[in-house]
Amino acid sequence: MVFPQALANINRYITNPAASVVAGRVPGFGIVLHKGRKSGRAYRTPVVVFERNAGYRIALTYGRNVDWVKNIRAAGDFALETRGRVVELTEPVIRCDPSMDWAPLGVRQVLRAISADYYLDSRPVD
Repeated sequence: MVFPQALANINRYITNPAASVVAGRVPGFGIVLHKGRKSGRAYRTPVVVFERNAGYRIALTYGRNVDWVKNIRAAGDFALETRGRVVELTEPVIRCDPSMDWAPLGVRQVLRAISADYYLDSRPVD
């Protein structure tokens, strides 16, 4: 499902700044810290994230073609603030899993409802 642009704008200017206050500390949420690939500007993007297989999986609720995903893929690494700490991650890979088996059951149901088949897999920097 593609979200309407109006909803994306509401999230960008209202929901995301509010979520950023707690997202880096609450389990299941995090903040991707990244830089614009053209501007070099620092950004903080709240995400749904889970530790899995010695790495992290981030639900791509807006799909795989959003700016923050393009930014971290271009850079090859990024930081994730989660559970009160910052983790440096590398090798971001986009994967598709229509079953959403990688996510906890309650989250899986929400991801299915919004057709968020894609997630980003990344591992901590050694």
